[in-house]
Amino acid sequence: MSSTSDVLIVGSGAAGLTAALTLADRFRVTVLAKGALNEGSTAWAQGGIAAVLEPGDTFANHVEDTMVAGAGLNDRDVVEFVIGGAPAAIERLVRLGVPFETDGNALHLTREGGHSHRRIVHVADATGWAVQEALQRAAEAHPNITLLPDRVAIDLATSRHEERYSGAGTVWGVYAVERTLGHVELHTARATIMATGGAGRTYLFSTAPRGATGDGIAMAWRGGCRIANMEMMQFHPTCLYDLDVKNFLITEAVRGEGGRLVNPRTGHRFMPDIDPRAELAPRDVVARAIDAEIKRDGLDYVHLDISHMPAAFVRGHFPNIHEKLLGLGIDMTRQPIPVVPAQHYTCGGIVVDRDGRTDLPGLYAAGECTESGLHGANRLASNSLLECFVFGEACATDIAARWDTLPPVPAIRPWDESRVTDSDEEVVIKQNWTEIRRFMWNYVGIVRTTKRLQRAASRIRLLQEEVADYYGHFRVTPDLIELRNLIQTAELIVRSALQRHESRGLHYVLDWPGTLPDAVDTVLVP
Repeated sequence: MSSTSDVLIVGSGAAGLTAALTLADRFRVTVLAKGALNEGSTAWAQGGIAAVLEPGDTFANHVEDTMVAGAGLNDRDVVEFVIGGAPAAIERLVRLGVPFETDGNALHLTREGGHSHRRIVHVADATGWAVQEALQRAAEAHPNITLLPDRVAIDLATSRHEERYSGAGTVWGVYAVERTLGHVELHTARATIMATGGAGRTYLFSTAPRGATGDGIAMAWRGGCRIANMEMMQFHPTCLYDLDVKNFLITEAVRGEGGRLVNPRTGHRFMPDIDPRAELAPRDVVARAIDAEIKRDGLDYVHLDISHMPAAFVRGHFPNIHEKLLGLGIDMTRQPIPVVPAQHYTCGGIVVDRDGRTDLPGLYAAGECTESGLHGANRLASNSLLECFVFGEACATDIAARWDTLPPVPAIRPWDESRVTDSDEEVVIKQNWTEIRRFMWNYVGIVRTTKRLQRAASRIRLLQEEVADYYGHFRVTPDLIELRNLIQTAELIVRSALQRHESRGLHYVLDWPGTLPDAVDTVLVP
């Protein structure tokens, strides 16, 4: 099937569903999901949502914490805009039925790294899952929202795909593969919102879900959008070290509630030696400290230990993590958790303004696939879901305000498969996927050098030629689409990293250890 609607949203997480619900009372909305509706990053978010709700806390405090974590690369106006919208976003979620933890009559607030106050509202240690369920339940109940799972977007449908060719660059929707039958569908709309999440699976170890392959970023780049700050890839300090379970996150709230990082060989708690905030330092500081500890002593992991806290307290605050670890033979109430850093969040992405507009007419974007100015050089903990809610609503509000100026969808050419055949060499896709993720981990990880980045760039050029040749000859499949987007995203990350001749926030390069006096975005122009 193909579809035509008023607004098309690619992505069914917090940003996409927030936009859909905001638009649906007035417009017909279609939401495409890459897999199941709840398979995106939102459902994986353990921590919570940052908002100024504690007595004595202020918006100015939250803004300053965000700017400090972002190493000054943030846009202060955007930071103020998002943080100012946090209490209203929380209130909307409460109305949708998200069962936030309470302490008496007030919401229970926890604290995470980089925050000067307790301001994280949460649902135990599974906030994202509860938020996803509430948003999805509301979207499924709305008659104006059509939810289409198992659609893998290939590329934007733009003016050059019109039956009467135009170079205007307007976006009219996307082409997407339907997973079950493998058919390519055309989904059109007068406005399109990209809410496709990040690019974590570019790396060998990542806390991101399987589908986080940078699809929206790559599609927007190919369509003509600027991409910014892709070198700012956040590595979460504490991912469970388990060779069979490579992406289970141990939430930052474990450190917020008293968890300590300890060298397993010496028993030494090392974070107080690195930063006065100890385990509550920003993620880039903690991740580099763990990385240095592991490399210096030849370790496989370090220990995260919260066993000194009462067992009932630990089980009550972290029931899901506790149960998962028990299944792996680890009782976190009695023994430490082996942890390593892993890629966690994509701080750069598609350049958008405060209304979520991109460089292309008709295309908006929200959430982790964007560079909005909120996160700067390092995302402050629990600001990510918040960005999704505020910018999802901002996109919807701007579309509604501009609706009468948006032109109707012209006739768009269908997908042309007349010159391709089915592939008999799927092994090529698996091999290239594995190679990309491994050299990105080794060469473009937590600590970088110019020589390593240049090696990565050289490998990327060769793989791009292979992938382009493969893409040109064979019928598209979900795996081929993801590989194409992975290699494009990897190139954007490495190009951005080579352009920044300083160490700032998440970008730490041994050749340029100092920080320049002025914070300047790395902007790539197609």
